[in-house]
Amino acid sequence: MPEFHTHEFGPVFDENSRILILGSFPSVKSREEGFYYGHPRNRFWPLLAALTGEPVPESIDGKRSLLLRRGIALWDSIESCEITGSSDSSIRNITPVAIARITDHAPIQRILCNGASSFRYYNRYLKAITGMEAVKLPSTSPANAAWSFGRLLEEWRSAAEDII
Repeated sequence: MPEFHTHEFGPVFDENSRILILGSFPSVKSREEGFYYGHPRNRFWPLLAALTGEPVPESIDGKRSLLLRRGIALWDSIESCEITGSSDSSIRNITPVAIARITDHAPIQRILCNGASSFRYYNRYLKAITGMEAVKLPSTSPANAAWSFGRLLEEWRSAAEDII
């Protein structure tokens, strides 16, 4: 049964963020951890480490530091919604994030959406505010088993190689 949830941790960005990576809404594990991509099988942090040539960060502070060092902002498209567990397909009654919170303060040059749901919500709710096209990338979620780590890395690298 769907439950109403509000995003409980804010975006990561600073005045040097050039790239914005958007998810859809935090998973159950991420909500428990209080930070992005908290499921141990989610490939986001190993992927970001491979893209940047840095070690996989273990702590929330290490993850935040990696993002800011590399000019990466991180947030989700949805501020609140009804959701069953971590299922993007169950999301209803959406309130989008206030994207200008980032775009008014950081020189964002590219927006990357981590998965089809994020891309759909970005285009529906946020694109008119930013005026920017986003790149839809395959999800790093463990539910996206059709994409091997190597394929994910190749796709993400081609979208971000000149900026990360």
